[in-house]
Amino acid sequence: MAYLGAMRPHDLLAPTPAGLACRPGGFHIDPLRPVDKALITHGHSDHARPGHGAVLATQETLDFMRLRYGDDFAGRTQAVRYGESLDIGGVTVSFHPAGHVLGSAQIRLARNGLTIVASGDYKDVADPTCAPFERVPCDVFITEATFGLPVFRHGDPHAETAKLVHSVAVFPERAHLVGVYSLGKAQRMIALLRQAGWDKPIWLHGALETITRYYAARMDLGELRPVREARKPELVGAIALCPPSALKDVWTRRFPEPVTAFASGWMRVRARARQRGVELPLVISDHADWDGLGATIASTGATEVWVTHGAEDALVHWCEARGLKARPLRLVGYGEEDETAGEGAAALAPDGGEAP
Repeated sequence: MAYLGAMRPHDLLAPTPAGLACRPGGFHIDPLRPVDKALITHGHSDHARPGHGAVLATQETLDFMRLRYGDDFAGRTQAVRYGESLDIGGVTVSFHPAGHVLGSAQIRLARNGLTIVASGDYKDVADPTCAPFERVPCDVFITEATFGLPVFRHGDPHAETAKLVHSVAVFPERAHLVGVYSLGKAQRMIALLRQAGWDKPIWLHGALETITRYYAARMDLGELRPVREARKPELVGAIALCPPSALKDVWTRRFPEPVTAFASGWMRVRARARQRGVELPLVISDHADWDGLGATIASTGATEVWVTHGAEDALVHWCEARGLKARPLRLVGYGEEDETAGEGAAALAPDGGEAP
């Protein structure tokens, strides 16, 4: 191991009650509570919390935090470009694409011959709405394990999208409601539908509008319309996107005979789909699946792996079986993206997100 005799991993980065802390640099990565200086991997609410003294992140992540929490979400901010090298307290820091959502980053730390990469959330498959995952060689790789069990193999997102388009063709008199998370999944679903040839308007629940408008200013997502402006006849044969929680809300009553769908890696487990009352499960995830986790770990060249937020023990066992040193971090507070957190007035509207 290159870092032996130079610096031990836990001297550079260590789990604390506030999250991963770099004591030499005086900062935390995706801290769970307010800290003096936070480096944020991406804009999902379980990683990007308000109240820090200073936040360093990509410009997109800073923008998402501002949209969700307001202009005073942190004492001060600094935008970091992909590949830009910073010196923070003698620690060399850089951000690299994670392929999770727009602006998502892996954070690389280097000091005294030791390199650690904190992945945040990531996926290793193509996504037209964000920069592709970049392999970053390191000594220690900190990986998520959201889908860290062999049952989770996501398959082809284009084939899953084709199921949705086919269902609309089979049931042209019905509307199709697709549950999606507001940051990343909603916009990726729109892009996948456009790639599948769906050129009709796509309707949006109010809780998805703000962030989707941000994406649409940076890429072509076609015609998007707010559901609140629709007349019921316009929704015959339509595709509408909404937070997953809205699939069971009175909001759905405005649609003609709605077919409920949910785009998530969790839809690989059919029992989950049945529990949610989902008629059309779509296995589309913004996280790496079991094969993607293993391939990514191997590609980094890391000899030590730290596993967090997910099925930690299974992935630790997989690493150890391949001669890698591995440990679960047991950090509490990370998980699936909150469906409507921080969406401002839209999230608080009494009819499930349709703000006036």
